[in-house]
This record gives sequence, structure tokens and C-alpha cells, in this order.
Amino acid sequence: MKVLVTGGCGFIGSHVCEFYRKRGDEVISYDSMTKYELHRTGYAADGARDFNYDILKGMGVEMLTEDIRDFETLDRAAGECDYIIHTAAQPAMTIGWEDPVLDYTTNATGTFNVLEAARHHKIPIANCGTVHIYGNAINDTLTEGEKRYLRDPAEIPESEPTSQGTLTPLHASKAAGELYCKTYSDTYDVKCASFRLTGLYGPRQFGGEDHGWVANFAIRTVVGRPIRIFGTGKQVRDILYATDLCEAFHAFYEKQVSGIYNIGGESRQAISLLECVDIIEQIQGVRPEVQFEEGRHGDLQYFICDASLAKEKLGWEAKIKPIDGVARLIQWIAENKGMFQV
Repeated sequence: MKVLVTGGCGFIGSHVCEFYRKRGDEVISYDSMTKYELHRTGYAADGARDFNYDILKGMGVEMLTEDIRDFETLDRAAGECDYIIHTAAQPAMTIGWEDPVLDYTTNATGTFNVLEAARHHKIPIANCGTVHIYGNAINDTLTEGEKRYLRDPAEIPESEPTSQGTLTPLHASKAAGELYCKTYSDTYDVKCASFRLTGLYGPRQFGGEDHGWVANFAIRTVVGRPIRIFGTGKQVRDILYATDLCEAFHAFYEKQVSGIYNIGGESRQAISLLECVDIIEQIQGVRPEVQFEEGRHGDLQYFICDASLAKEKLGWEAKIKPIDGVARLIQWIAENKGMFQV
């Protein structure tokens, strides 16, 4: 088949492109190649932005350098495709505060455009949503353990109230995209899944302090820079390895059961920031230097998803354990260490 991947040169998008090329499918990467987020990491932004592009081009992926906010171009790209996987986004809460127009036009307008293209061409779509949709009122339900925040029950289902607590532009724009996914499914019968994603990680992730904390911790350790933690470090996520997410996208294509799904590692893949530091020490044999800063506005201190609906409807569940996934990530960073030097 032929798959259109928005944000194809990003971390998740590149893995999706690779997944389908390895299956022998035709793939289009549709990516604006913006360096906005990378410039904030302190890495070699130009080289980092081209890294995934060059890999995908070498795999035979069709490369389109275009913006999802340009509907006419996006619609033409979708014309001969069988499936759209929408990974393009403004993903960082911090950038959302600073540039709400960028946040809204990318996440809300961009997702609307992708849904319109899917409706126009009658093809299924999977959307990258976020667990931030729930808001941070979950923070009020937590107790504090030695190295992580705790909650009873530990896992949170899709029925949990959304948009609760302190909201930021990212909460609003991602909620709008998810709401449009349900609208297009209900009104136009577009086969659409919106995945509420938790902490994603894996090779080819140029994580910084704005977004991609597992990769950020690993990168800083490998290049000998201190890790900065905002808050206590007891914040928890059920982290999800990139290839597990690719399997979830394909599971939806095969089943095409529209809906909103928590996609994460559940309790068995849940770690806190402090526990992530412990895992890195276990792999590297050296304790990373950690500096603590004040917590950040709107931060969600805990999320472990109940992904049983995805297992029931799509036949999917996460497989990669954090110790294995972080080791693969660190190996990739070490092999490309020069990319992360200041």
C-alpha cells in the first residue's frame, strides 16, 4: 500500500516511515523541516534536522518538504494514498506558552487539514494525540513515594475526565485536534483513531528540555552534561518505545475500529524521572549529574495509562521494557555522539 506520514522526518514519523518501507510499502514523508524545537536543544540543529531526512531518502521514501497548514498541497499528497499517519505537531508545552499562534495553527488547523484530506479521499487516519488531554488535576490525586508519585488506582482509562486543572495552549490545541477526530468519525464516517500517547522514546530522538525527556537524559549523560530536572523528579510516565507505537498504528489500519485510545506501556513500563536516572546509571556504569529546578507551569506529574481498550479493539499492547529500550537509545546516541556536542 501507500502511506502518507505527516512529520515524517521527526522522531516518531521517521520510525513509521521505516516500519512501512521494511514491509515493502510505498511511503511519503510530508514534513516542513522546521528547526524551531531543535534550536532550543543546544545540539547541532542543522545536522540533526537532516539526519532523519537522509536516512529516509536512502530507504526510498518519497520526501515532500511541505507544511500541514497548507491544505491544497497536503490534499494533493494524500490523493493516491491508502492510509495517513499524522505525527506532525507542536509537541512542547513550553513552546505553546511562548508562541500560542504556532501551537494552534500546527496542532488544531493542521489536524483539521489532515482530517479533511482523509475525508476527501476516503482513507483511514491515525492521529497522534497526547495524555496531556487529561489536564493536570490528576496531580491532586497523588501520594508521594520514595522515588515516584503514586496513585490508586495506578492506571488511568479513557473515561477519565479531560481538560481538568491548569490548562496551557498545548492542552487546548491537542484537545481540539482530538475532538475533530471524533467529529469526522461520527459525522463523515472517516475511519479515525486518535492515540493518547504517553512518554515516547527511542533512537533518532533529539530530545531536549522542552520535549523528549528520556532521550534528553540519555544524551546529556553520554556527552557529559548535567541533567536538569524541573520539580522533584518523582514525576511518572509509562514510557513507550518507538517501534511499539508503529505496531499500534498498523494494528489500527488492520482493524479500522475508530475511537480514542490510550497508547502506552501501562504499569509494567512505568518509570519516574529519578528511576530513569537509575536505569541510565545501570547501563552506563556512571551516575549522571542531576540538578534540580523549580517545577513548570501546567506540568502533569503522573500518568500511567490503562491501555486495555487498545488490546481489546486493536489487538495491541506494548512489548519493549524500559531497560532494553533505554539501552538501545544510549547505543544510538554513542554512535552519533558528535551530533550532540555543543
